[in-house]
This record gives sequence, C-alpha cells and structure tokens, in this order.
Amino acid sequence: MKLHCPFPAASEEHILLAHGGGGRLTQQLIDRVFRPAFANPLQQAEHDGAILPPASAHLAFTTDSYVVHPLVFPGGNIGDLAINGTVNDLAMCGARPLYLSAGFILEEGLLVKTLQVVVSAMSAAARRAGVAVVTGDTKVVERGKADGIFINTAGVGIVEAPSPVSPAAIASGDAVILSGDIGAHGVAILSVREGLEFEGEIASDTAPLWQEVRSLLDAGIELHCLRDLTRGGLATSLNEIAVARGAAIRIREVAIPVRESVQGACEILGLDPLYVANEGRFVAFVPERDVTRALAVLPRGVRIGTVHPDPAGLVLLESRIGATRMLDTLTGEQLPRIC
Repeated sequence: MKLHCPFPAASEEHILLAHGGGGRLTQQLIDRVFRPAFANPLQQAEHDGAILPPASAHLAFTTDSYVVHPLVFPGGNIGDLAINGTVNDLAMCGARPLYLSAGFILEEGLLVKTLQVVVSAMSAAARRAGVAVVTGDTKVVERGKADGIFINTAGVGIVEAPSPVSPAAIASGDAVILSGDIGAHGVAILSVREGLEFEGEIASDTAPLWQEVRSLLDAGIELHCLRDLTRGGLATSLNEIAVARGAAIRIREVAIPVRESVQGACEILGLDPLYVANEGRFVAFVPERDVTRALAVLPRGVRIGTVHPDPAGLVLLESRIGATRMLDTLTGEQLPRIC
C-alpha cells in the first residue's frame, strides 16, 4: 500500500494552491514577498486589520480592481498601476492619499519571481505617492482561473480641497483643462499584447497625480471637478461628467495633445485616441479667472474646452476643419483588459 503525504511539497519558484490556504506556505509567502515590500509601523501588530490614527478632516475612500493583461508592459506593470490608480481616485476627490490595502488573487503556477517584480513595483509606487500599504489579503485559485495575478486595492485619504470637488460643483463658463497628452497607456498595452511595433517608443503614462492636484490647491485654484481619464478615455469621462452635471461640454479637437507615435498607432489600428485609456492624465474644471494660473502650475496642461448650459448632458467636439459633432460615450470595449 502506498502512502501519500497530504501536505504539498513546498515550492520556491511557483505559486501553489496551498499558498492561499492560510497555513505555513501562506505565512512563508507573506514573510518572503509582501511584508518586506510593504513594511511600515502600522503592520507590526500583525492583526486582521490596521488601526489608523484619528483624522481631523473629512476622509475620502475608494476601491478598484486590476486585471490587466499582460502583467508587464512598457512603462509599468499591474503593480504600480494598482497603486497609482487608487491614489489617483483619491486625488480626484481633492484628497491627500494616506493608506492603502492590497488584495491579491494569484493563479496556481505563477512564478514567484514574477510576483516579486509586481510587488516591488507596488512598493516603489507607494513610496513615490507617499502612501503606506497597511493591510491586505492573498488568495490562490486553480491554474487557468486568474490570468496570473488580479489585484484589488482600496485607499483612504484626507480631503484637503476647501470645497467639494465633484460634477455638482461645475458651473457654466468653467474652463476644461487637460493635464497632458492622451492615449499612451492603451496603445502601450495593445502593442505588447499583440506583438506590435510602432515607430517611436510608446510607454504607459501611469503615474500618481496627487502632486499635481496639490500644486493646484496650493496655488489657490478653485477646483470644481477633477476626473482621471482611465477606461473609455477622455471622451467617455467628459460624457459621464456632462450627464452627471446636466450641462454641455464643448471641446476643440485641435487643442487636444496626442503624441505623433500614439496618433500614428491609432490610425493604423483604427482607434480614436479620444477613447483610448490613460493612467496618468486628468481633466480639471476651473473658473475662467483661474485658467492662466492653473496652466502655469501644470507644465503639460492645455485648455481644451468650456462648459455651457445647453444642450444639457452632451459633449460637442469642434473638429480640425471647424465642423461640430456630438462626441458620444464609448460603446462596448475598444481595448479590453487595459487596467
């Protein structure tokens, strides 16, 4: 009679189902990969959650999940994308990001060195953004069920904007300011996924945005609304805001910066850069009187349009040839799995 050991053989190279079982291998993975990367005083209690110091201001809270494929792409990977995305959601609320949680769903067979690359990128991104990852969770699913790594992050920040930053605060006559060129992230993801090469390097624009938002606040800019341009790109974000506020947003195509390499790639692939995802760009709605100072604060910022009362809920684009057309929201998926 053959006896079989019920305990899995430990693996130094690959993720096993037992790494998500809550036992010895789980603890070893935490001690080897996660704890060194995210070390901070709030983790030292090794408790089920983090006890945060009391706040003397309003808090902002957000959560997001990341399922990007491929895991690594020009300009970043799923790890720094997860940190930056959640930091940016807080920044769009006029909040200084402070604390994050990180939940990992790992696929059986994932190389541990791949996980270490991702977690190292998260650690570096957290340091750049000035946030601490204070709690988290790890689960492992069967081979073929998770596409390598899925990450969920949640974040807490302190609101520093003196008045609410939201679509409800937008007023007729507000200027629409774009923080930089668009489309790089989505094209970078697609180029790796499909094995495409374009003339000129195209890298993701993934980056934390709080420093730019804080600079606007420090300059006394009255921020009515902020929105980072992720899935669906600039066009979909503006449509969401126009509907939420019940206002019209008129923008000028000639004012919207798109890098030549990104524009060329989009033309080859039949994509409209206005709908391509970004991970380090945002739009700001500010009063007309603050436009000059806002553009002085944002080195790559440009004014692309203005808010009008009518036709409510629509985004209108003045094309390069002077014609005006309605810029609709994205229908379906232009680029699947980009964040």
